[in-house]
Amino acid sequence: MASASALFATALLMALMLAGSTTCHAARVLANATPAAAPAAVPGIPAVPKPPVPGVALPPIPAVPTVPAATLPPMPSIPAATLPPMPAMPKVPAVTMPPMPAIPAATMPPMPAIPAVPQATLPPMPGVPKVTLPPMPAVPKVMLPPMPAIPTVPTTPSMAPPPSA
Repeated sequence: MASASALFATALLMALMLAGSTTCHAARVLANATPAAAPAAVPGIPAVPKPPVPGVALPPIPAVPTVPAATLPPMPSIPAATLPPMPAMPKVPAVTMPPMPAIPAATMPPMPAIPAVPQATLPPMPGVPKVTLPPMPAVPKVMLPPMPAIPTVPTTPSMAPPPSA
């Protein structure tokens, strides 16, 4: 069972990796697309200048080669098949059933009377005594010592910040 779940996890990971690899292609298509027309100015709202965007030249996407149209041979005609006639269903012989025997009329004894439940008077419910609790003691204020300084961790070349350009 463990190997099946490991295989499923591997297949799921590969599917996610393949599905995520199409984002680069989508970004290239959006970058090569013509920009949309600027929306009309709304009266009463001042126009906000756009910040300059540095131009990045992307190489054009190579054209997809066309697949030549394949000509298939004509589909052979299917000969008309004549089926034999359906055989006649055999007749089911009529069966005469013997008459149902008569059920003798039975006299049932009368239903016994349900005895009456005597009316019982219950004693009154005892009262719950009122309990007064002592006041909650005050929690003393505890002064904590100051937090010690965390020593700095030396940076390794792989964790160094990127150089500023």
